[in-house]
Amino acid sequence: MIKKLLTVSISLVLSTTAAIIHAEGDVNAGKQQATACAGCHGAKGNSAVASFPKLAGQHASYLIKELNALKSGSRNAPMMAPLAMGLDDKSMANIAAFYASQTISNNPMPILPLSEDDEDEEDEATIVLIEKAQQEKLDDLLAKGADLYRNGNLKTKVSACIACHGINGEGNQPAAFPVLKGQHADYLLKTLTDYKTMDRNKDPENMMNMIAKKMTTEEMQAVSYYLSVMGNKSLTEK
Repeated sequence: MIKKLLTVSISLVLSTTAAIIHAEGDVNAGKQQATACAGCHGAKGNSAVASFPKLAGQHASYLIKELNALKSGSRNAPMMAPLAMGLDDKSMANIAAFYASQTISNNPMPILPLSEDDEDEEDEATIVLIEKAQQEKLDDLLAKGADLYRNGNLKTKVSACIACHGINGEGNQPAAFPVLKGQHADYLLKTLTDYKTMDRNKDPENMMNMIAKKMTTEEMQAVSYYLSVMGNKSLTEK
């Protein structure tokens, strides 16, 4: 299975790299053409809603690949498909160049949901203990996410994310592997869940589907939380 994963990974890199040779886009033209995207993704690609992905700082190669997938229907996204269908190759390149030139914003530290009983607690001393327990739980989750990102899970054969997405979550421009650092945790978690359930990409041999299928809900949450604050000063100081 490990050999199969390596074969799939290598073939994906080679086939994707060959398919993403595009003319460079015009950043200024892209800024104008991206105005229709601002409502969901923010004027500079930093969406205010955590369920909408940040596009700022994303590789142009990845954005173009995904826009083509949306346009062809190979990626199912009813909200995005009509917009992508109206774009030609040059417009895609321009929009991708604009977002790639922007800087992704930092996210606040994740907040774990409280139980109903904890939410209703009024005793100050108890509240302090609850907050401490929540912080410890979050720290453990972030540590688990960091370990999973760097090392994977050998027992369940979950591949390390670092192999394709880089030491610092910077992705891989030639292979069109996306930047993950600083992305919204909610969006990352939904994306992993969609890969796991095959709602995103119907090919069972796809590398991300294969990996996500082996991940637990907690593992997906852990790595999503970790990536969302990867590089934040508040995280690196811990």
